[in-house]
Amino acid sequence: MTEITLQGKAMQVSGELPVVGELAPEFSLVNRKLQAVNLSAFEGKVKLLNVVPSLDTPVCAASARWFNEKVVGFNNTVILNISADLPFAQDRFCKHEGLKNIFPLSGFRTSFAVDYGVEMTTGVLAGLMARAVLIIDEFNTVRYTQLVTEITEEPDYKEIIEVLRQL
Repeated sequence: MTEITLQGKAMQVSGELPVVGELAPEFSLVNRKLQAVNLSAFEGKVKLLNVVPSLDTPVCAASARWFNEKVVGFNNTVILNISADLPFAQDRFCKHEGLKNIFPLSGFRTSFAVDYGVEMTTGVLAGLMARAVLIIDEFNTVRYTQLVTEITEEPDYKEIIEVLRQL
């Protein structure tokens, strides 16, 4: 188990992120039309997974806006914004914020959080997903992972952009 913090208070996360250099585990998530979406739906594209606890928090909303704006120019790259929010809430958020360059996907009815090692298992946010960013290349190989150890902080955007530039 991995440990992260919420304003200095320790919380446990269910496992480890997928290993860089290995194939990404298949996943099934739920889109805004309540349809299952699998990793294979994005075959041949670079996938940036922005995993957040809930879009209904300032830090999660900020990261979704940042990726929507800054990553859109990267060739052959899709942005998957993944949270435990219900698809209806994700859809409202994206429409309200004018986010057209991200695919909001929900962990609702799926094992994604456990399979990808991001389910918070202790603390006040138990059951939600930890903040993490993964980059999976067009061949579904994990190229980058980042678990943000303080849940109230944003990811290291500079590092993420550097990895995307190399793909």
